[in-house]
Amino acid sequence: MTITNFSIEYDAINSTNTFSNGDTINGRVIVEVSKESRIQSLIFIGQGIARVRWTEHYGQNQHRVYWADEKYYDVKHHILREARQDGTEVLGKGRHVFPFSFKIPDRKIPSSFTASIGKIVHKLKAELKQSMKLTKKAKVHFTFESKADMDIPGLMEPQYSCKDKSLKLFGSGTISMDVHTKQMGYKQGEAFQVTAEINNCSSRSVKPKFILYEKKSFFAQGRRRVCTNEILKEKFEAVESSGKETVTKVINIPRELPPSILNCSIIKLEYRLKVHLDVKCASDPEIKLPIVILPASEVPAKKQPPASDDFGFEAFASPKEAPRNTAPQRLTIPQQHAAPLPVEAPPTYATYAMYPTFIESDKYHSAL
Repeated sequence: MTITNFSIEYDAINSTNTFSNGDTINGRVIVEVSKESRIQSLIFIGQGIARVRWTEHYGQNQHRVYWADEKYYDVKHHILREARQDGTEVLGKGRHVFPFSFKIPDRKIPSSFTASIGKIVHKLKAELKQSMKLTKKAKVHFTFESKADMDIPGLMEPQYSCKDKSLKLFGSGTISMDVHTKQMGYKQGEAFQVTAEINNCSSRSVKPKFILYEKKSFFAQGRRRVCTNEILKEKFEAVESSGKETVTKVINIPRELPPSILNCSIIKLEYRLKVHLDVKCASDPEIKLPIVILPASEVPAKKQPPASDDFGFEAFASPKEAPRNTAPQRLTIPQQHAAPLPVEAPPTYATYAMYPTFIESDKYHSAL
């Protein structure tokens, strides 16, 4: 085997090793060969895609697979290609380093996300082709966190809802509830206050509960699959019969909780605040208010080289590039600049799960 190592690496720009819209990623493609080798082409690819896939079973031995893909960018650049008459480049024995600089598109793109039936992936890839041999591929994922979208309707407006319920079986009278929050959008780690005004004009006591939960929706081929998971739950003392009480709670959003994803057509990550009254021997009245979690303020990035207005690849060759018929060692850079960077997988939500999860499927037009 002449190619002993084929890999791709990139450099972090902040302490969290995350990237956002318009950031430039600097890195390198590494090719190590045990002897002189001929290369047809070496291609670099920057890619952002979303994908969902699940299976539904209908009776014995009957099932159907639902799937969908969505692409946000797919940019290719040839590092090496057909420079000689025979359509090959020659790599001498040793280690060869091909630096690159790639600018992420500065437009609305969903953040990295992973779940059992869907994911949003941002990655850097390289492909090396040789005559009469299988194409060698290398890839590395990077964590992309979209900038806060402040154009969401009602994001900074107060939220309010009310609910009335009449008791008929095992009780009598009415229960009313009014719920208020200051706004809909909050940053990771931020605290928000919710107020519930409860007027219990019934013959039974009621117990208020506040629940913050996440809702993950996946869409494919006219179907929808929904998963919900409770994150925080708070119970309060009962409001007795013929009582009136105002309950206020300050809820701290976990800083590690992923921001909402609302700009992907096949995957959505939403949050809800549910306030409901526990009434024995009766259905519980409840109110749901949307909560949008925004990314916390970006960590200041290290100084990056100037980038052009268009996204893509800034440079692949050193300033003193040799003629095209020269062996590709012209791109070799000092060894110390090519140390691999550990890359962590995008965060999962299992850390925050406190209560059971349920899954359901329905049509697009079903009620949320």
